[in-house]
Amino acid sequence: MSRLRMLVAGLAATATAAGLAAGATGLAEASPRPAQIKPVETTLTGSAVPFATAARATGDVAGSAKLTVQLWLTPKLAAAERFATAASTPGSSAFRHFLSPDAYTARFAASAAEAAKVETWLRGRGFTGVAADSGRNYVRGTAPVSAINAAFKVRIQTYRPSAAANNGTYPLHANNRAVSLPTSLSSGVLAVTGLENAAPIWSMTKPAKTSSHSSAPSHGAKAACSHYYGQHMATGLPKKYGVTTFPSFICGYSATQIRAAYHANWSATGKGQTIALVEQGLTKNMFGTLQDYAKANGMPAPSAERYAQLSLGADSCGDPFEIEEQLDVEASYDMAPGANQLVLGGDSCNRLQDDNQATYNADIAILDGSGNHPLATVASNSWEAGLESLPARQKDLIHAYLMRAAGEGVGMYFSAADGPVILEPSVDPFATSVGGTTLGLGQQNNRLFETGWSTGISQDKNGAWVFRGVDGASGGGDSVDWPQPSYQQGVVPTSLGTNRLDPDIAADADAFTGLNVGFLEGSKFVEESVGGTSESAPLVAGMVTAAQQGQKVPFGFVNPSLYKMSGTSAYFDTLPVNSNSPALYRGIECDITVFANICLGPTKNRIPSLTTNDDQSPTITKQVTLPGYDTMTGLGTPDMPNFIRDLRYLG
Repeated sequence: MSRLRMLVAGLAATATAAGLAAGATGLAEASPRPAQIKPVETTLTGSAVPFATAARATGDVAGSAKLTVQLWLTPKLAAAERFATAASTPGSSAFRHFLSPDAYTARFAASAAEAAKVETWLRGRGFTGVAADSGRNYVRGTAPVSAINAAFKVRIQTYRPSAAANNGTYPLHANNRAVSLPTSLSSGVLAVTGLENAAPIWSMTKPAKTSSHSSAPSHGAKAACSHYYGQHMATGLPKKYGVTTFPSFICGYSATQIRAAYHANWSATGKGQTIALVEQGLTKNMFGTLQDYAKANGMPAPSAERYAQLSLGADSCGDPFEIEEQLDVEASYDMAPGANQLVLGGDSCNRLQDDNQATYNADIAILDGSGNHPLATVASNSWEAGLESLPARQKDLIHAYLMRAAGEGVGMYFSAADGPVILEPSVDPFATSVGGTTLGLGQQNNRLFETGWSTGISQDKNGAWVFRGVDGASGGGDSVDWPQPSYQQGVVPTSLGTNRLDPDIAADADAFTGLNVGFLEGSKFVEESVGGTSESAPLVAGMVTAAQQGQKVPFGFVNPSLYKMSGTSAYFDTLPVNSNSPALYRGIECDITVFANICLGPTKNRIPSLTTNDDQSPTITKQVTLPGYDTMTGLGTPDMPNFIRDLRYLG
């Protein structure tokens, strides 16, 4: 049974049980027994937080501390899914017949009366600032922790952080048990957020500064970073793959190079379209940085009339992942320089609550839009909420708003991850998950190779290579939670899995063959190579934005179209690099400043290391690069002229 059907069935069962309890109470009014009394509270199943165990608790959050929580309202889930599927499926009579935000709200959202009932309850429990968003996706309110504990029958406690759940330098907190709600409200509440503050996962990687080596390595000759694959070679290295010479890592591909890699041309620039970049907080002077970037890369000067920022905080409190925003804005600009760009900064002002709620709200702001139109028709999300072990109710609210996006004609693109994991929301059947590649471009910007990104690190130790593990890889694999959507059936190999497979599509992501991203160091504009699926997601989102130019309606949720184009010239098939590939393509030389954490040498100097492209054995998530569909690069990477042609033809 799918998660949606399980949820609908559970809500129906709750309503039925409540009705039976009410009936039983009525029959026994003369002499009621405790078992026949209608319960006042109902536990919201799936609202417990996996990391919030008694063994990990370290204390209580002060009762006077204030949190803003959101009660997400239950829409007409089954009907919404049917509509979203039909509107996104080529050949359907409803294909690309999208609804405005107001029309979607009227047809599928919770009713105004249901929202009002939740608002009344929150005010009665001491919450202030209580209001529903315009699309009736949620009702929010602010209260002291003491009032929140009493309202939801929980304790907000602090917990030891871990790699999987933390909030940086800020204390991690969460509700210690599942939330309880009045039974009269429980069937109308899909989820509660704002009680825990685990930070979103951002998928961005960086090597060291892309300058020439300044000191000699312990073995072999020093080599400057390369502006194209194989420009500079490190010689005299220990033998691997039968050779002792390897290319140095890429300084960072320019906008011209990355456009050439995917055959971008100037007939499709995204003119008249709007792409949204979802961040947490906002970077100072981002537009000025974009101007510097465009000038340094020979790109058209950006227009102030086509660039906008929207802060969802009390004010703009800075960007916790500042380089992330530059990467998103610049990568999407490379592919769609004629489009309107809207940068949304989720609320980063409340450091006590730097959580997923901020990024959910940024997506919701796009979908609520003006009422007549969403704020954008393409949204790039270089963040993830967490593993598939994320609280079930959070996955349900994500699924609900991604269905809304599909119904309104908004494509939601998510970075797949930078390691062998499967993450939400990218694995959701209504998200377009973007995986990563390692890309080799020659001196004439010609494609030498493109393969699934899975970088293993070997260290030169006393003249021999010692393998140190996997540094980074495209996320993906076989979901344990979502059944396989119909658009994947018959396309993905059953040997890789029979559930929802992740990712759907890919682009360059390996930081050693990454994008040269511009940012400000004080007032000075500098560039350095940056990668991760935070690079590939805005690249692909930009390509789709460019493809929408001149179209009467947007493409919306494109996965059914993407899989219909499987095996065609719309994609470059990303093939595995293996023993039959030239040694030149199988490794890049790097140095100790890049991997000081795992390439510690005896002299702690610049020790040449080797980053290899052939660490592609399947892991627990079954990640592997194969001809055709695979779990690192999905269907492949776009060959833009053919990709654009086919997307338009399907409409």
